[in-house]
Amino acid sequence: MNFDKELDARGLNCPLPILRTKKSLAELGSGQVLKIVATDPGSVKDFQAFAKQTGNELMSSAEGSGEFIFFMKKK
Repeated sequence: MNFDKELDARGLNCPLPILRTKKSLAELGSGQVLKIVATDPGSVKDFQAFAKQTGNELMSSAEGSGEFIFFMKKK
């Protein structure tokens, strides 16, 4: 999937991946896509809730090798 910016949130625990995502999304324009790589298992539910609360679109999430990869489109 194409993305405009990548955020490495590996090794960070809640709420840091969400806080860093919020900061990174603020630097993007509407419609741009942020790729987030995290290792916190709780981040799956966190990103779903974050998308609902902020209106940003969680385009996809995947898990593999202990990492969670999210693609979020800025509203």
